[in-house]
Amino acid sequence: MRKRRATGSIVANPVLVGAVTTLVVLVAVFLAYNANNGLPFVPTRSLKVQIANGANLVPGNEVRSGGFRIGVVDDMTPVQLPGGKVGAELSLKLDEKAGDIPADTRVVIRPRSALGLKYVELEKGTSKKTIADGGTLPASQATVPVELDEVFNMFNKPTRDAAQGNLQGFGDAFAGRGQDLGRAVEGLPRFFGVLRPVASNLAAPETDLDGFFRELADTARVVRPVSKVNARLFTDMATTFEAFSRDERKLQDTIGKQPETLATGTRSLRVQRPFLERTAAFSRDFNRATVALRGALPNLNSALRVGTPVTRRSVELYGPLKDTMGALKDLAEAPTTAGALRGLAATVTTLQPQLRYLGPFVTVCNTWNMFWTFTAEHFTAPDSTGGSERALLNNSASQDDSVTSMGANEFANGQNVRPNNGGVPQYLHGNTWGNMAVDADGNANCQAGQPGYLARGNRFSPYGKRYERAVVDTPKDGIPTMGPNFSKFNKDGKGSGSTLTRVPEGQTFTPEPGGKGINP
Repeated sequence: MRKRRATGSIVANPVLVGAVTTLVVLVAVFLAYNANNGLPFVPTRSLKVQIANGANLVPGNEVRSGGFRIGVVDDMTPVQLPGGKVGAELSLKLDEKAGDIPADTRVVIRPRSALGLKYVELEKGTSKKTIADGGTLPASQATVPVELDEVFNMFNKPTRDAAQGNLQGFGDAFAGRGQDLGRAVEGLPRFFGVLRPVASNLAAPETDLDGFFRELADTARVVRPVSKVNARLFTDMATTFEAFSRDERKLQDTIGKQPETLATGTRSLRVQRPFLERTAAFSRDFNRATVALRGALPNLNSALRVGTPVTRRSVELYGPLKDTMGALKDLAEAPTTAGALRGLAATVTTLQPQLRYLGPFVTVCNTWNMFWTFTAEHFTAPDSTGGSERALLNNSASQDDSVTSMGANEFANGQNVRPNNGGVPQYLHGNTWGNMAVDADGNANCQAGQPGYLARGNRFSPYGKRYERAVVDTPKDGIPTMGPNFSKFNKDGKGSGSTLTRVPEGQTFTPEPGGKGINP
């Protein structure tokens, strides 16, 4: 018979048994090490929670709901909260068995032991709206209570020393004053009965106690610069009160009448309260006007100083003014007034284009004043009776169209000069186009007041001749107009002198007779 071959068992191999044992131990250690962060292959969901501070939390702290562990704190990072402060953001890893998290869920950081260990308590809300996986609960739904160790930390050595000093001071204050303390306790109920309505009035929004203290602060700020004056005031008041104390009877009578006076004042204030409320409302509305009035006061004061005497004198004019207004009313009701006004309107319509054209001759070129200035000079030749007209006889060389000849058909142009009288040629010094005071833009073009004569040919010549010897003063430096009278031209084309360089601002003008008015 064949002999059976012996088969080996798995436990018979010591190397294999040791390897399996080591693997089991490693898996157990790995599971134990990561137990706080959740077991592997267990489905979880994440939730982020913002809190005001870290509250001594660390990754691995438990997350509980209803006393049962439902997850762990996976991570914690600093984050800026909506209010601008820096807080902490917790990353929670929750078991799927925890279910959906309602949107109104609240978070509370609670102590797990007296040694400072913490855990996160989820107080689920009732909202039908839930937070998605990876969503965030805001800091407004998280509460970090004050811990016992924080309370104890408040009592440091300086605080304990101060508390001991207070207790000693209170003990010394009450020592031997038991009877006074008893009377105080006896009177407190009545005092608190009166204090309650007073405190209610002080706490009412209408009292504006906060505003009262702000105004006191402003008062102190205003009074501070005159503190020395106030000190002198109290010194003088002490002297006054010392005089009061010399007649104690009258001072007692005055104090004795105070309750009745205050009672009357209290009743009066009840009646005055509506008026004061309306005054306060009016003052608030009037405050805006007073802000603007503060800057206008200097002008108003000047106006009042000037206007008050004028107003007093104006009373004398009321009678004549009444007569004038009555006559004006009769004039307005007269049947011929309307026709006269229409005629006046037609006259103004006719004169207005002429005045627009003639106005710049006066305002810009000063032609009116210059005419009368030279006219007055023309009649100042002295004689036996006073003054006479200045006149000179023209004495000139013989030439064609001389200034002394009759019937000239051209201007004096220095042509065909006769040898008598030195043979000096004559030229017309005149301006044949001087019918403008300004150009179309309102710039000075005082041609009538400028010297000059035609340069190349006479545009008014009946024969169309051209004379090369004729000369004219032309604008200088490329300036397109003759400019103002009695003025020098600058490089920028503007004049400076005794006459204007353009039409005054707001004056309507026209450079041509009968033209349409232009407003610069």
